[in-house]
Amino acid sequence: MSRRWIRASILASQSTWGAASTGGLADPGNEHGLADANGYRTDVLQALKDLNYPDCRYPGDGLGRKNSVRVGLELAWLTEESNHSGTDEFIQWCRLPWALSPTSVPQHGGALVRSEDALAWLEYCNSSANTHYANMCRKNGHPEPYGVKYWALGNEMTAEDYSKTAYQWAKALRLLDPSIKLISCGETGFADWDRVTLKTLAPVVDFHSIHLYTVSEGNHDVNVMGPAAAEKGIEITKSLIELAKIEGKLTKDITVCFDEWNVWDPVRAPGEKGAEEHYDLSDALGEYKAVASWLNVFVRKADIVKIACIAQSVNVISPIITSPTGLFKQTTYYPLQLFATLMQGTALSARRRRRARGRHLHRPHRPTFRCPSQRAHASAARLTKWIDASAVLSPSKTEIRLAVVNRHQTRAFDVPIAFGPDARVAPRLVVHEVWSPQLGDRNGFEGEKVKTVERKVDAWDGVYQCKEHSFQVLVFTLL
Repeated sequence: MSRRWIRASILASQSTWGAASTGGLADPGNEHGLADANGYRTDVLQALKDLNYPDCRYPGDGLGRKNSVRVGLELAWLTEESNHSGTDEFIQWCRLPWALSPTSVPQHGGALVRSEDALAWLEYCNSSANTHYANMCRKNGHPEPYGVKYWALGNEMTAEDYSKTAYQWAKALRLLDPSIKLISCGETGFADWDRVTLKTLAPVVDFHSIHLYTVSEGNHDVNVMGPAAAEKGIEITKSLIELAKIEGKLTKDITVCFDEWNVWDPVRAPGEKGAEEHYDLSDALGEYKAVASWLNVFVRKADIVKIACIAQSVNVISPIITSPTGLFKQTTYYPLQLFATLMQGTALSARRRRRARGRHLHRPHRPTFRCPSQRAHASAARLTKWIDASAVLSPSKTEIRLAVVNRHQTRAFDVPIAFGPDARVAPRLVVHEVWSPQLGDRNGFEGEKVKTVERKVDAWDGVYQCKEHSFQVLVFTLL
């Protein structure tokens, strides 16, 4: 039984402050009493607190007082950027009583790859010196340094000279604050960009970032089988890191920061119109449109993936949708919550037998699917199992928790489960299940059709009956 430690921050979120008039993380002046004295939505804060994630990625900048910033053009999507929230507001939000430990990265599009801008931002957040930007932070009402730990060297860069520029930037940032952790800007993990970037930046970074969104284009099977590309990208990145360490004769470890991932249909929710995606049960179960299988990948690859940030937290391709009067939790919220609260501890090896014992609820067949590739990568077309799983040993070492997804639209399966020779489990188990009879069921302001249901199984016989298109976390007590 192999074990790999999962860092607690495997679940995080990229912040969205507000969407049009609906409110997001911040909704100053909310007429229905949903915002606190600082303008932050208290119902959103509670919903995020229930996700139990310890840090938050901030893809912005903004130094100075809020009333001094100007509305600008957001070049990535050709929309307006209100700039109504900046570094101070973000860190204040993170440090509310339930708070997170803030993670800060440059603005989308990589405009801050110039070292003088990066140094100014780091000085503002972390310096205690008697210098311009440190004094600006004090003048803005923050006498002590913020101490932001994680900094990314650009975001989704396209310039050919990125690696050379980022290398110089990284050295300068280290001189200003040797305690920070730096993240190189990668691509999908299986692109040549990742190889070139790591070859140059491996000596000066602690993490390498990967961004990947899965797109179903209305095909459920493609939706739920998409993790092949992300999982292979992680495996290739791990090899590229090892190669960079060998070529550079490095002795330190570099791990993966998968700091943007999610389910997104640009046709259904175009970015230039806010990317407000409403998910159904299919999205909650798969990877091309599905959170549960995404998270299984991160647990299985916990030896190399140490940070994984869902993009984003509120309204924009997110698990939470708000209005001025309230919010609802999308179908994707519940798998995210189960992983955040139950799938922490030590990742275990969950291996599928070549010839599964037991019985299928339908006629015996080989439960695999050949997923058509939507990207220029062969792994997206490989045979993929309908049953997807990951496992952890709880932090108390008293439970084994098994996350199981049945990605088939119509077939249920009997899934035999066997433990290693050193593990003895009680015949009773607790099941946390996300399921609805109709695959197209959605949640909305009128009610939530899809949510977690907890039940107990008093006499488990070694085979779990897994419903069609279902996700469940099985909790076994060790004897």
